[in-house]
Amino acid sequence: MLTDTGALNIGLILLVLGAGFLAGWVDSVVGGGGLIQLPVVLLIPGLSPVQALATNKVGSIFGTTTSAITYGRRVRPDLATSLGLAVTAGLASVGGAVVASVLPTEVFKPIILLALIVVFIFTLAKKNMGSATVLKHASMKHHGRAWAIGAAIGFYDGVLGPGTGSFLVIALVGILGYSFLDGSARAKIANWATNFGALCFFIPAGHVVWPLGIALGIANMFGGYIGSRMAVSAGSRFVRIVFLVVVTALIVSVGADTVRQFV
Repeated sequence: MLTDTGALNIGLILLVLGAGFLAGWVDSVVGGGGLIQLPVVLLIPGLSPVQALATNKVGSIFGTTTSAITYGRRVRPDLATSLGLAVTAGLASVGGAVVASVLPTEVFKPIILLALIVVFIFTLAKKNMGSATVLKHASMKHHGRAWAIGAAIGFYDGVLGPGTGSFLVIALVGILGYSFLDGSARAKIANWATNFGALCFFIPAGHVVWPLGIALGIANMFGGYIGSRMAVSAGSRFVRIVFLVVVTALIVSVGADTVRQFV
């Protein structure tokens, strides 16, 4: 158990803060920042895996809060869709965490790898997808699908987690018809809810290392603010490009993990 954060050397502190900033930037644009932040947090001496996960969530929720507020002011996502998506995602993430406590995450990795490859090919093939918002459903059908997306991906975040933000974005773009920019704005609100749901378990259990979590959070906030402003200014084409880069990185990461578990 980590008890002395002062034992960290300056190089590792700078690495953690740099990872927090970059993760906040990536998360704010398309999600997937945990791919950068969590591995670095796990490098800290004396930090148990559950402490790393809990502390990582503290850093992430600072960033998703900042991004959600920035998108909210500039993109103005409709609250009816966004809040319904967030509530179902937050509740489902708690259920996913319960399942993760009894089933090994290795069971899900080959399925996630296949899903990521399909998402990458689908996005690459449909060059005009997500360039503008053209909603595919109206009224309750639209909201029902949004709630289903929140439930499915929130559950996934509770079970495993990598790429939750990216899965939210592609589902909102591909299933509901949002542009990449509008989808990312709504995904941030849902991603905040999944982080909050996880922390409802981690904080009472005493797993968070607060000095480290707050430092990560500050770095995440700066990255999230700059990333969300860049996304709003550059538009959906920029978000699409970053999305493809992040999904490629996720395929490599999850693919390597999948290969290792069978070797």
